[in-house]
Amino acid sequence: MWRHPVLKILVAVYVVWGGWNWYVSRPVHCPDGILAPAEPQQGDVAPVVPSRIGRWTLTPRATYQITARILGVERYHVDFLAALIPEDLALGWGPMSDNRILKRMDISQANRFYFWRSPPDGPISKEVIISHSANTHVIPEDPLIARRLSRLRPGQIVTLSGLLVDGKRDDGAWIKSSLSRTDTGAGACEVMLVQDLSVAP
Repeated sequence: MWRHPVLKILVAVYVVWGGWNWYVSRPVHCPDGILAPAEPQQGDVAPVVPSRIGRWTLTPRATYQITARILGVERYHVDFLAALIPEDLALGWGPMSDNRILKRMDISQANRFYFWRSPPDGPISKEVIISHSANTHVIPEDPLIARRLSRLRPGQIVTLSGLLVDGKRDDGAWIKSSLSRTDTGAGACEVMLVQDLSVAP
């Protein structure tokens, strides 16, 4: 008989947690129009000693700054990258930051990938979608950046500054960053060490 009250408490906690998680992650409603017009800025990086975060060694590949609309946020807790990369951000800029385009698309994230689906008569081509959106694995440089990343919501316009990096874990696991905005599939995600971020009011 004691199991029933415990079960009820657990269910209540789960419901409260789910409601709170939805509330803090709820989408921001944006006006129509291109809200993030600029292209991401990628540059050469000076030779530096690789840095360490936990069990990972990070090797910088390029400087990177992007201002984009958050199309989706996926948080991870148990996969092999979770300790290094607790969130993935699906980001869109140019036409992919415009409600008039996005309302005709289905966008989702799972298993470290970003998925989109557009009708055959969609307003922009497949090539434009690919070159103006990306799934970005975001690595917080410090606990403050980690907290700020954890509060991001779909619909916000965010500017991220930092480095594109490759990572190797002590046990040999690895991850490599894309350095192109036009690739697709496995290996096409940017792996970004976020050193600063701001959210448009």
